[in-house]
Amino acid sequence: MDIGFIGLGLMGRPLAGHLANAGHSLHLWARRPAALEAFKDMAVQCHASAAEVARHAEIVITMVADAPDVRAVILGANGIAAGARPGLIVVDMSTINPNAARQIGGELADRGIEFLDAPVSGGEVGAINATLTIMVGGKPEVFEKLKPLFEKMGKSITLIGGVGAGQVAKACNQILTGVGILAVAEAFNFATRSGVDAGRVREALLGGFAYSRILENHGQRMLDRNFKPGFKAWMHQKDLRIVMEEAHRLGLMLPSAAATTQLFNALVGSGMGGDDSIAALKLLEMLTMPE
Repeated sequence: MDIGFIGLGLMGRPLAGHLANAGHSLHLWARRPAALEAFKDMAVQCHASAAEVARHAEIVITMVADAPDVRAVILGANGIAAGARPGLIVVDMSTINPNAARQIGGELADRGIEFLDAPVSGGEVGAINATLTIMVGGKPEVFEKLKPLFEKMGKSITLIGGVGAGQVAKACNQILTGVGILAVAEAFNFATRSGVDAGRVREALLGGFAYSRILENHGQRMLDRNFKPGFKAWMHQKDLRIVMEEAHRLGLMLPSAAATTQLFNALVGSGMGGDDSIAALKLLEMLTMPE
């Protein structure tokens, strides 16, 4: 199958590699030519624009930073829509505002192009190991056609609902993970400032109702002081901004998400946006009153 892939960053690069290794003909374009270097020894075709990718592909996948980037790549000058052939399916695996996904999907539908929004969870490790959780919005028949491709990139693949529903699910995911990271960081900082070994506290909590994957995985990384980004703090900040924008639009009170958003604003503002989101622990430590 001829597949286009646009967005070869931390997450997109390994995902495109999985598709190439599965025997698909891969067509690539990158806004930064250096991003194509990882594919120089693979049997892929690189093109001069997103439109050229679309002219050669049956399916085009995008995975870029935010809604303006998605819109530019898909609907902008020399974008995917400009080179679309009949029957083209566009899949956006970025994390963007649900309304933006609906609007892009609607504009593509007017041009006879099918669209799925399919954001992911699992970070760089999940992308490398093809164990991502993929949350999909779109038509069931289009989802079923593309499900074998999703299975090359992820482990848990769920059709949530119509276009935009995948982004709603991802927003829910970011609420839970953001609040969870903050909770673990607060607990560890509290334990340490109380003169207690946070590692032993974690060991005890893993056996009770406080257990979570975040406590297990991210908690260990906090103890190891491993802040190398699997998911950068500025990206989590961006995702929580989407959550709060939607909360404002819907008139919803999201107190825990709001507090967590402020923490990530401070984290990025303190110069730690390039660290993993678990650097929330470092921020709390910085704000702790000295003894």
